[in-house]
Amino acid sequence: MASTLSARKVAAAKPGKYSDGGNLYLVVSESGSKKWILRFTWRGRAREMGLGGAASVSLADARDRAIDARRKIANGIDPIGDRKNDAGTPTFGAMADQVCESLSAGFRNAKHRAQWTMTLTVYAGPLRKLPVDAVSTDDVLSVLKPIWLTKPETASRLRGRIEKVLDAAKAKGFRDRENPARWRGHLDHLLPKPAKLSRGHHLAMPYERLPAFMVDLRQRAATAALALEFCILTSARSGEVLGLRWAEVNFADQVWTVPGERMKAGREHRVPLSRRAVAILERLRPLNLGSEIAFPGQKADRPLSNMAMEMMLRRMKVTDATVHGFRSSFRDWAGNVSSFPREVAEAALAHVIGDKSEQAYRRGDALEKRRAMMEAWAKWCEPNTSPAA
Repeated sequence: MASTLSARKVAAAKPGKYSDGGNLYLVVSESGSKKWILRFTWRGRAREMGLGGAASVSLADARDRAIDARRKIANGIDPIGDRKNDAGTPTFGAMADQVCESLSAGFRNAKHRAQWTMTLTVYAGPLRKLPVDAVSTDDVLSVLKPIWLTKPETASRLRGRIEKVLDAAKAKGFRDRENPARWRGHLDHLLPKPAKLSRGHHLAMPYERLPAFMVDLRQRAATAALALEFCILTSARSGEVLGLRWAEVNFADQVWTVPGERMKAGREHRVPLSRRAVAILERLRPLNLGSEIAFPGQKADRPLSNMAMEMMLRRMKVTDATVHGFRSSFRDWAGNVSSFPREVAEAALAHVIGDKSEQAYRRGDALEKRRAMMEAWAKWCEPNTSPAA
């Protein structure tokens, strides 16, 4: 890279543009002011970076600054963005962490917080080192496209979280451009519509098969098998079961109270326990002395993994059902076989029923009606017994 300028040429330069080689230029205005410019290509677009005025930055200093900028470009770092970061503009990663922290008080539970942190750290990883004001549509698409069709629900949530981070950056004065993660009127022209991303229903085992399934399940000695049976009998979500603490269970009243922070709706939920559900807990209690967790994993202070019950189904070679799908099995049984009212079945699933006005008047949780229902459900699932309703 041959240099063509000298200190003498810089001092005598007339209005115009002078190359020093390597895309470093001295630009002299009509007024006689002189400044250094480095031209480079970043992600297919031509960029210009100012390196300072010639009155305060010598030719040697300009060359050093150009070398430093080229080194950053070679390492995949935008030198303009990096300089902005040095000047106080936060990176996307720093802004994302701030947003997660500020919103955490409103999250339903620790799992929700973990999901936000994970998606904005793992899936949005390529954005984290970028200055928040430099994130472009191409940058957003680069992290969304790889998972948009294969992990549609995660991708859709990721897009919304990126949008929120960039909106927060604009609110704090770090951005003044349109949000590149905005869906309507922007990304909806570049990605498939959300209707194509619907997750569909969880595979559910027909309730008629439950008694035969229980025969096989009870032959398994693993804690995961007991957790799965308990999950089926209580019609609870897997996360609620895996997080069960002994302190949540009132054995005298045979009631399990799930704290609001572990419920999807964010409200405390009482679960009446059938005799078989209580028997499962009574079997586990002497085995887990010293542990607060009813269904511990390999470590006594940690619950089974989120995949433990799904893996149990796989080991049993059940391919047409999921753990969450057993809630649908229960609901189908309740609607087709039992005589219990719809509202009682929905309450058993911890579903919010009716509009806000109706919810305000329905203050009870129909615990005793649900107790009869869950006992009937347990009898239905019991091997070699007649259905009860």
